[in-house]
Amino acid sequence: MEHKTGHFQGRQDFQIYYQGWLPEGEPLAVLLVVHGLAEHGGRYTNVVEHFVPRGYAVYAPDHRGHGRSQGQRVCVECFTDYVDDLKTFFDLVRGWHPHVKVFMVGHSMGGTISLAYALRHQDELAGLILSGAGIKFNQAIPAALIPLCKLLAAILPRLGLATIDCGAISRDPEAVAAYDNDPLVYRGKVTARLGVELMETGHSLPGQASQLHLPTLIMHGSADQLVDPQGSRWLYEALGAADKTLQIYEGFYHEIYNELGRERVLSDVEAWLTAHV
Repeated sequence: MEHKTGHFQGRQDFQIYYQGWLPEGEPLAVLLVVHGLAEHGGRYTNVVEHFVPRGYAVYAPDHRGHGRSQGQRVCVECFTDYVDDLKTFFDLVRGWHPHVKVFMVGHSMGGTISLAYALRHQDELAGLILSGAGIKFNQAIPAALIPLCKLLAAILPRLGLATIDCGAISRDPEAVAAYDNDPLVYRGKVTARLGVELMETGHSLPGQASQLHLPTLIMHGSADQLVDPQGSRWLYEALGAADKTLQIYEGFYHEIYNELGRERVLSDVEAWLTAHV
């Protein structure tokens, strides 16, 4: 397995870090991993170790303000900055592998980013895989407080509003400990601007989903305490794609790739990819 790292120039000239894991020879396909809120692309070891030996290439950038990328931690001016950075990186990956299908794999906030990306650029992708996509949040802001939060996002965009409960990511204590002790995982409060941008973007996407005709695999843990699986059900119903699959994993928490029983999840992704490669 070859491991490559580097930086590319994102919006506002931010230096965005990325990693790639490559099999020997031409890959069967490329999996472009889009990570979640407060984490980074290096946390997808289980995906890498499952798919690279099977002939897939895996790439993962760190979003601006996350991991090893530049930017105020978990703060963004506009949610589309994530999408624009992802487009720049996609074009790099396409240049490295011009004749290979690219599947986007988005988790949590990364699922929101991936869905927004696909609505703009679905002709570039061979398929979309979403896990715990940020459509409906269990820790959502009460309706009465939304106007206040929008005001804070406008005048105090870097104000911290809420933290992520690391115990809610997985039932596997080793996965929780690894998350909690990872120096590249942001453990502070989510900023007001990003919180509002994420909430508004996630809320708007099901209304646009009828325009998406890309083969799509939607996956969610039934016991996800961070992102409500009902959002994935709404998205599945709204999708315009004829080729769409919804898989709910009973009792699983938020990070299904890092969950107890993740082997079944990864095998399901592999089976879906095999049918589409």
